[in-house]
Amino acid sequence: MEARTPDLSRLDTRRRKIYYRATHRGTHETDVLIGGFVAPRLEGMTEAQLDALEAVMDLPDADLADWLSGRRPVPEELNTPMMKEIMADATDPARLAAIRGGK
Repeated sequence: MEARTPDLSRLDTRRRKIYYRATHRGTHETDVLIGGFVAPRLEGMTEAQLDALEAVMDLPDADLADWLSGRRPVPEELNTPMMKEIMADATDPARLAAIRGGK
């Protein structure tokens, strides 16, 4: 899925805050991985999905970067459906090529 900036004027306050947090994580790597997952999906997420996303985003950046890059496995207790969705996006070959500047 191609990363794009959602129309922030159409988003409620919660979604705008989530978008900001997803794209301003503290490290470029997690900005790209989490922000790239969130941007094209945010407008269509349910409240339950937003809750699950916020739970993932509350985890430490260093751990997220290690898990999403495959340097370490995600602990079983944190391997939630939302984490699995984010992991699938982070390891998608087309997404990786786009991140690296490929086609």
